[in-house]
Amino acid sequence: MNLDDKKVFEKLDRHQVAKSIELLPDQMRQVLESARLVKIPKEYKNVENVVLAGMGGSNLGIRIVRHLFSEQIKKPINICAGYSVPNYVSKNTLYIISSYSGTTEEPLSTYKEAKKRNAKIVAITEDSSKSKLKKIMIKDNLPGFVFKPDFNPSNQPRLGLGYSVFGIAVILAKAGLIKIDTKEMQIIIDKLELASRKWRVDSPSSRNLAKKVVSQLEDTSPILVGAEHLSGNLHVLRNQINECAKTYSSYLMIPDMNHYAMEGLVKPDTNKENLTLVFFDSDLYDKRVAKRVQLTKQVAKKNKLKVVSVKLKGESKREQCFEMLQLGSWLAYYLGIMYEFDPVAIPYVDWFKNNLK
Repeated sequence: MNLDDKKVFEKLDRHQVAKSIELLPDQMRQVLESARLVKIPKEYKNVENVVLAGMGGSNLGIRIVRHLFSEQIKKPINICAGYSVPNYVSKNTLYIISSYSGTTEEPLSTYKEAKKRNAKIVAITEDSSKSKLKKIMIKDNLPGFVFKPDFNPSNQPRLGLGYSVFGIAVILAKAGLIKIDTKEMQIIIDKLELASRKWRVDSPSSRNLAKKVVSQLEDTSPILVGAEHLSGNLHVLRNQINECAKTYSSYLMIPDMNHYAMEGLVKPDTNKENLTLVFFDSDLYDKRVAKRVQLTKQVAKKNKLKVVSVKLKGESKREQCFEMLQLGSWLAYYLGIMYEFDPVAIPYVDWFKNNLK
């Protein structure tokens, strides 16, 4: 597949996925400009824990945020990806119901129970007449963030991460759990716009890091490896690869994987042909973690597994989080295009949902 052939993209990308990826900085900027409209009651500022109820793309934002602001967050944050409300949820819980479309049945089904327990409920969803969550917010006067996805023409939650990441961050900030340095974020947004130009469709493979990496992943399952501030990004990229490229992918985190996963690289023998370990390297890792990264690569090579290294260049941990967020989106996109898939289509998820009705 020639990833420099514009006709290929015109044929396969009929829902403007590339445009949504390009517009990540605009999504972020839109949320920052709308932050003043988000009102959270004062009594929401004295919580003991945070729970987010959300599925798939709607729980990706919190995964990034809890690593993005890890040095500030002093309350435990957990994700409820199902139908039940954790037993510890109480009047001292900030309970965030997250559904991009506002129609996801699992988080919506937890609302009554969370309300029964007097949890401090907030919500985040798109401004759409189809959003059931938006209607609940209006009916029950729930605080939260309702956004217009003006800069996500693909209308896919996994590609509207500027809304989910910054939307969740704004809610947590209004609840007094973190502080957002607006000036710092504006600088990150500006840098991201410049960096992204090198990864776009019109950037040739010879100079395009995303296309170069994807060319090494063909006919293998990418196993993503990273650590510390990039841990949330690994989960996001795994999901994007699964959906955009219809490709099995998983992720491992250092140092945890060093205590079990290395032994699992030995068998089956087909690992050599079927797996590619993609390491996301950072000069900002703890020195002990950085050493582990290099040793882990050696273990993979001893087992004759393919190793690909991606070096992030952001000057701060937050810069690198967003750098990987956009670079990863391009990776998943190009992998789908290489396999001649429409990166929006999710036929098995759609089939599954239809058969649940």
